Amino acid sequence: MSVPFKVDLKNKVAVVTGGGGVLCSAMAKALAECGAAVAVADLKVEAAQRVADEITAAGGKAIAVACNALEKESLEAANAEIEKSLGPVSILINGAGGNHPKGTTAMEYLNPDDLLKENRDFVTFYDLDPKGVEFVFNLNFLGTLLPTQAFTKKMAQERSGVIINVSSMNAFRPLTKIPAYSAAKAAVSNFTQWMAVHMAKAGIRVNAIAPGFFLTDQNRSLLTNPDGSMTPRSEKILAHTPMERFGDPSDLIGALLWLVSDPAAGFVTGVVVPVDGGFAAYSGV
Repeated sequence: MSVPFKVDLKNKVAVVTGGGGVLCSAMAKALAECGAAVAVADLKVEAAQRVADEITAAGGKAIAVACNALEKESLEAANAEIEKSLGPVSILINGAGGNHPKGTTAMEYLNPDDLLKENRDFVTFYDLDPKGVEFVFNLNFLGTLLPTQAFTKKMAQERSGVIINVSSMNAFRPLTKIPAYSAAKAAVSNFTQWMAVHMAKAGIRVNAIAPGFFLTDQNRSLLTNPDGSMTPRSEKILAHTPMERFGDPSDLIGALLWLVSDPAAGFVTGVVVPVDGGFAAYSGV
């Protein structure tokens, strides 16, 4: 890929959790293009390997690492592998996350009459599965906290490092139907600010990027029909996005490179940067 501008990340080691996904693979490639050695970490190691292969084919340095962001032992093993192959981690991108149908309602609004229907085949607020909500919250919040514990001890010891969390515009204004995901991403944004304060004297900067609406493998079936046309939810999203389009993974790279660069953002910590085409700024009128 071609980055919009380059920052000097030579002698830096970056780990990108969820690195096999659409958005985080773009981040991994951009970091590598700027000189970082990149560990592409993902639960699906085959996806991570494809990204690492693309990076090395383009002349960069990368390895694929199997990693479960919710298991401490898996994270510690991944960190040991990265340190052995590339060196201590100096940049952490916490990209692992996602939603689950069991944390999602079928309707935007509650219709009390629906509660009277027996054997209903749709999910109301009162049917939300606590285990599904727990899974979504753990995947996004603990999936940020646990990798931070596993990959940043050397940063603290060396009093230098950068952590970038991936939040969402859901964190600013919750979206209909996805209460668990919205709440979990709000927790990620809050945790970003907490970590920024907590790590300040250890020389670690902590910020987050909050993507707006991007087409990914996780949401493609919700936002597009089988023929590629927009669903009603997509049409509503685009009507409330002043730039009238979905984001492209490349749209995240400028914010990423700015935040990971100490010369460019050395006094920036504790911020959540929206990259949303104006969605948050638009009131609908």
